Amino acid sequence: MSQSKSQSKLFGLKSMLVSKLRDYEQLVKFRLNLTVVFSAAFGYLMAVGSAIDGMSLLMLSVGGFLVTSSANAINQIIEKDYDLQMKRTADRPLATGRMDLTEGVLAAGIFGLSGLLLLWYFLNPITALLSAISLISYAFVYTPLKRYSTIAVFAGAIPGALPVLIGWVAATGAGGMNFIAFTLFSIQFLWQFPHFWAIGWLGYDDYKKAGFKLLPIEYDGRNKGTAIQMMIYIVATILVSILPFVFQLTSFASLAVVLILGAYFMYTCFRLIINCDRSSALKVMFASLLYLPLVQIALVLDLIF
Repeated sequence: MSQSKSQSKLFGLKSMLVSKLRDYEQLVKFRLNLTVVFSAAFGYLMAVGSAIDGMSLLMLSVGGFLVTSSANAINQIIEKDYDLQMKRTADRPLATGRMDLTEGVLAAGIFGLSGLLLLWYFLNPITALLSAISLISYAFVYTPLKRYSTIAVFAGAIPGALPVLIGWVAATGAGGMNFIAFTLFSIQFLWQFPHFWAIGWLGYDDYKKAGFKLLPIEYDGRNKGTAIQMMIYIVATILVSILPFVFQLTSFASLAVVLILGAYFMYTCFRLIINCDRSSALKVMFASLLYLPLVQIALVLDLIF
C-alpha cells in the first residue's frame, strides 16, 4: 500500500513537472525562439566565415535564447487578457491562469538579465546593447502598438531583424559593422512584411476580436491593396538578397537559390492578388517560411565553402 502511494505521488510530481515545462515552452514561444537564435547564428557565421569560435557561438545562442524568452514572456504578460479572446492563444499559461502573473514577471526578469549578462561578459557590450534594444522595442513598442496602429508591423520588423546584426557584432564588435551587415539586416527586415501580413490575413478574425491591427489597410485589409503591398516587399527582399552576389561575397550557387525561392514567393503572392482568399494567403506564408531560412543557409554555405 505504501509503495503504491509512493508511486502515485511520484507519478503526480512527474505530471506536474511535465505540465510546468510545457507552460514554459509556451511562455518563451520555444519554436519561434529557435528561429531567432538561428538568425543570430547566421549573422555570426556570415561575419566569421570558416573561422568559427565554438564558445562564442554557444554563448550567443544561449544568451540570445534567454533574451528572446524574456521578450516573449513580457509580450504574454501584457497581452494575457487579449490572448484569452483568441482561439490561437487562449491556452497560453498566463491567459488561462495556470501560471501566476508574478511567476511570469519573475521569469521574464531572470531570463532577460541573465541573457544580457552572458552576452556582455562572453562577447562584447555592443552585442548586449543591441539585444536590450531588441527586447525593449519588441516588448514595449511593438506589443502595445499593434492594438492602435497598422504601423506596428514596421515597428516589430526592427527587433525582428536585429538578431542578424547581433550575431554580426558578436563576432566583430561595433567597429565591424559594414554594408554587408546592414544588407543581411535589410533582407530579414523586408521579408517580415509579407510574412506577417500573410499571418495577419490568415488570423484576421481572431486578431480582430483582440483589436490587433496587423494588416496595412485597417478596415478588413484582406484585399488586393494588401496583396500588392506584399508583392512590393517580396520584390524588394529578393533584390536585396542578390546584393551579396553583386558585391562578390557569394557565388552563383546561392544566387540560384535566391532566384528560385524568390520566383516561388512572387508566384504565391501573384495568386493572392488574383484570388484574395485564405488558401492563397496560406501559400504565401508557406513560401515565406521557405524563403528566409533556405536563403540564409545558402549564403552561409556559399561563404564558408
